[in-house]
Amino acid sequence: MIKKSLGIVILFFTLFSCGKEDNNDMQKPEIQITFPQNCQTLQRGESFTFSAQFSDNVELGSYNIEIHNNFDHHSHSTDNVECEMENKKTPVKAWVFNQDYAIPAGRKAFEANNEIAVPADIDAGDYHFMVRLTDKSGWQQLAAVSVKIDQ
Repeated sequence: MIKKSLGIVILFFTLFSCGKEDNNDMQKPEIQITFPQNCQTLQRGESFTFSAQFSDNVELGSYNIEIHNNFDHHSHSTDNVECEMENKKTPVKAWVFNQDYAIPAGRKAFEANNEIAVPADIDAGDYHFMVRLTDKSGWQQLAAVSVKIDQ
């Protein structure tokens, strides 16, 4: 009876501890932004292609791109280079972009390429370009750069 109970307990732990590799995932995913780079200028009324390489030790999940004004000089930058900034100002028609993107299941590496249109009628000036990458286990990495929207 004891041997049978012990066998059942061992079988139970074996079944429920295997096949769930993402439960052991203790690492954040990695982001390498190719475009835009820190301090780069984007043009109103034109499109650009966001480009980045994403990687994770187990499996990627999804990513988010957010663009918002930095007219008050707050900081999110994960880059060590300080960009020259315009004077602080009050937004009139600031651009806000916030979009989620799926990554195909089972991928440990993914190259993101997203066409983004910059509206022609937005406030020019300093903006933040932020990418949040989440892996399948829920770990999140942030990469943020400062960009300028042309005058």
